Amino acid sequence: MLVAHVRLNRIPHWHLRYDVRGASTFVAGVHKHHRSTTTHSTTAALRKTSTMPIPPALLTPDLLAPADGAYPQPRRGTLTGQSPPKVPTPTSVVEAAKRLAAWTAVDRHILPEHKVIGIGSGSTVPYVVERIVAQGKEVNKDRVFIPTGFQSKELIVKSQLLLGDVDQYPEIDVTIDGADEVDHDLNCIKGGGGCHLREKVLAEAADTFILVADYRKNSTVLGTTFPQGIPIEVVPFAYTKILQNLHLIGSPNASLRMAKSKAGPVVSDNGNFIIDAPFPEEIMKDPYTLLTRIKMLTGIVEVGLFCHMAKAAYFGNQDGSVTIKWHDGRIEKVAGNESAVED
Repeated sequence: MLVAHVRLNRIPHWHLRYDVRGASTFVAGVHKHHRSTTTHSTTAALRKTSTMPIPPALLTPDLLAPADGAYPQPRRGTLTGQSPPKVPTPTSVVEAAKRLAAWTAVDRHILPEHKVIGIGSGSTVPYVVERIVAQGKEVNKDRVFIPTGFQSKELIVKSQLLLGDVDQYPEIDVTIDGADEVDHDLNCIKGGGGCHLREKVLAEAADTFILVADYRKNSTVLGTTFPQGIPIEVVPFAYTKILQNLHLIGSPNASLRMAKSKAGPVVSDNGNFIIDAPFPEEIMKDPYTLLTRIKMLTGIVEVGLFCHMAKAAYFGNQDGSVTIKWHDGRIEKVAGNESAVED
């Protein structure tokens, strides 16, 4: 074994012991001066006998990466001057309805004074981010965007918006999110994409929580248009017992959500399992009571029922209009954004 001792400028009382087979460790000792000839001969010996040279970073500990200002420049190509990715133009009535809802909601609720914005998950959210980007760099330069999961994080980063975290910003001005189904009281089912824990955290943290969806999600009683059941995030080791309890309280068909392109169950961004629990209509008519009952079960992390949280819900319609349901019971129908229809 050949061992080279290299002086580290910033750690004068330690020697770096580097094994040519790849193992490197710090060895305590009193620093001794080495002649340059010794260093040169050692380096030459390494070149002759080793197939794995000492990494340059170890030889030059004072070398720093180029930086502009206090922080290094971002390495991702999407952040180095390229234009934000363009969301594909809708090619179906449903996609056009999603964009109508998203653009109208952003125009009404994401205002210049809003600086901390929560970005939800789902198929409607790319249109939300697209409309925010269209507000311009000058408006967005002082904003921070908080994601609810991997999808929204990638949308924020690729759109060159400033990414933040709810740990840093526990108070959010506005959160805009999609929904799987919304009833007449703005209670909704969320979690079809498995992000409802983080979505609920951002919904509760927001001064204003807005839902956006297409006309298919507009319902009177939850469970009508989304029959898969209520998404429930659970700790993995307790899922069998939780399934048994859900069967006993009125959901005999509750089941563990299985992955489509992976063997085994779906795993959330938080490392948990997801259970889908359909309940009969008479139980779903009182979603808040059901939410409370499910949450009392041990092992439940979060339930995909969002009750008494949204200020408004925007639904894009087939005819190019947008239906707006408000938390106080008002229902408004407005013409959709013209550019959203024309594109």
